[in-house]
Amino acid sequence: MLKTQITTSLPYKLYRADQVRENEAPAASQHDCGMFTLMQRAGQAVFHQCQLLLPNSDVYLILVGQGNNAGDGYITALQAKSAGKQVFVCAVQPERDLLGDAGRAQQLWINAGGKVEAFSTEILNRADLVVDALLGTGINSYIRNEFASVIDAVNASNVPVVSVDVPSGLDANTGQSMGRCIEADVTVTFVGIKPGLTTGAGKQSCGTLVFDDLGIGKAFMNLARPCGTLLDISQFKGLGPREVHSHKGTYGRLLCVGGNRGTAGAIRLAGEAALRSGAGMVKIYAHELSLIQVSAGRPELMVTNSGLEDALKWATCVVIGPGLGQDEWAEEAFSTTLKHCQAHSKPVVIDADALNLLNKQSVAYTISDCILTPHAGEASRLLGVTVDDVEAERFNYARQCAQRYHATCILKGAGTIIDNETHTWVCRHGNPGMATAGSGDVLSGILGALLAQGLSIDMAAKYGVTLHGKAGDNIAEKFGQRGMIASDLFDAVRALINQ
Repeated sequence: MLKTQITTSLPYKLYRADQVRENEAPAASQHDCGMFTLMQRAGQAVFHQCQLLLPNSDVYLILVGQGNNAGDGYITALQAKSAGKQVFVCAVQPERDLLGDAGRAQQLWINAGGKVEAFSTEILNRADLVVDALLGTGINSYIRNEFASVIDAVNASNVPVVSVDVPSGLDANTGQSMGRCIEADVTVTFVGIKPGLTTGAGKQSCGTLVFDDLGIGKAFMNLARPCGTLLDISQFKGLGPREVHSHKGTYGRLLCVGGNRGTAGAIRLAGEAALRSGAGMVKIYAHELSLIQVSAGRPELMVTNSGLEDALKWATCVVIGPGLGQDEWAEEAFSTTLKHCQAHSKPVVIDADALNLLNKQSVAYTISDCILTPHAGEASRLLGVTVDDVEAERFNYARQCAQRYHATCILKGAGTIIDNETHTWVCRHGNPGMATAGSGDVLSGILGALLAQGLSIDMAAKYGVTLHGKAGDNIAEKFGQRGMIASDLFDAVRALINQ
């Protein structure tokens, strides 16, 4: 029996689909195996995940296309048949003979008494589980109607789906749906994790991501240079114990600027998040009509509505944007803050409304130590493109944002991306429950606190995003995603940062 190792804890490096295609054969040869052996290992890995997902399922529907992805599907079908399952193999062109290794796998299926049929909803309705091996990583244009109709039918059904390497219809590099895309319950990806599986629509479409290096991982990593890194909380050692002989000034003085009239909550969330993340002292500069709302219930926050220049001189780093607004008061606070940070090389986190003001005044400022935290809508305004453009190519636009503003850009969303102009990281933590008012303000406070405690811009961005996402996951695991509010994250962040 073939042996292969499934990795449920994902490796940290990301590789483009073309890197995998170019390097998997040389890597396999270094391990004294051929491409058909990899195909056999891939099919076994997929069947193993099918058994884990639905161990008592009896009827398998294997959807196959025309390339090597189809070959993986045929091997999966053979594995399922030999295990006593009832297996239907359906293709868009069932009479078509495949070539190469995929053709060899197809012939093995036929020699074993298997048939290749046209897809029908009748067969789909009989299936306990679908294996999606329709379209692989080579897709680079919108899919044809005959494939789209199959994908629509599968997505409309309640049948669980395991996708082979990448959900059919998904661009493996960008995570963009090419017109239609399978919504999988599990995706088993091979040799290298493709970036499109980790962010945006791709993260949604692939469901649970499982990785298998097919036994050639070491050689492959020696041949291919990763295009990004996946971030996991286990990669960080934390901040370590504090010195016994220390005081509040040891852990930084953070100024949070925002909280215009009617939006006091945003800057309050950022300030308290900073305290819960270990900042020694946190001062809030807010509109005079927001002072009571900010200070009530959290006396540890220092609050002022005057002397912004003095507050900036006092601070070792700054967060600006939560609840800032875009009126005259906001514009004056923004201009004063960025001029100071530029003149004194002071680290600054720019979030929310401050990003919109930055877009209007971008040519006026160049700050050496800066973190930008846009969501897709804010990034679209910063770059002069549409929101759909950003979501279709999240890696590209995160890099463009970092380059245009010479900053570390945190592009928020499913699979938050961090880019510093030369390197890219993707956070694997986070969940839809965090799509709630104030969650981004909490992230800004965390980032500010880490900067206040002496972390570099890049380390604060990477660790802060990971802390934030993992805290949300811990809350969701304990209480569920629905009903999560931003302030729920405080205790979870505090627990994580002390581990």
